[in-house]
Amino acid sequence: MTKLTSQECLVLADVIGDTPMTVISASRLKQGACSAYVAGKLPDVNAALVFDAYCFDEPSGFGTDADALWQLLKATDGWSCINVGSACAEPLGKLIESNTRTPVRYYGDVCHALLEPVHCYPNDSVRRLSLEDIDRLAKAPAEVQGNGYKTHQAMLTEGIAAGAVVDGNIVAVAHTYAETKLHADIGVSTLEAWREKGFATAAASLVAQEIQARGKVPAWSCGEDNFASFRVAQKLGFTEVARRTYVIPASPE
Repeated sequence: MTKLTSQECLVLADVIGDTPMTVISASRLKQGACSAYVAGKLPDVNAALVFDAYCFDEPSGFGTDADALWQLLKATDGWSCINVGSACAEPLGKLIESNTRTPVRYYGDVCHALLEPVHCYPNDSVRRLSLEDIDRLAKAPAEVQGNGYKTHQAMLTEGIAAGAVVDGNIVAVAHTYAETKLHADIGVSTLEAWREKGFATAAASLVAQEIQARGKVPAWSCGEDNFASFRVAQKLGFTEVARRTYVIPASPE
């Protein structure tokens, strides 16, 4: 197993490509915001493992060699599950079960792309966020502060963010979580008390609109049973393009 240097991470980013399914890992590899390992020698690797600095316990695996992925996994610490291509999920799960005597379950990760002009949903409480909102973000519950950037300032200046502001407080947010040359992944969150008011849809539409204005394709992923997220994606015009799978070992009792 080889842990990649920052320069090697750039090579791996090119190896995995720039797609709605790889945008997060490719972005982190380009930014140096991850730990990455490969089996084999770049660029012809048998498997790769990318630990996102902003979601470190859920690494993404690339390649179809389940045994090579397992060799990488068992040599690393801190992971609770792994996101892999669906064809590799069951073979990897069986290896995990046989080697650790721990049962695993599988959870689908549905990847979408916005391949048409975004459907806009104006809302009087929703607007693009700017540097003037840094204090609001800092005071907001962690759930709606956004993620994927080192600071709130970076999220607002390097990325794109929109939110629902009610009585001076941010109650919902949509933002670019990761960005590559061709794609930008959108993350959304709404405080429970403010859900079903259209805030997430309106905020995400503003973010997607700006992504498209910059000549990139918005990407959206959600769990297979996250029906609220599915509904927002469908309203905006997103199309399912692929599925990956989480392989999740059972937690110790």
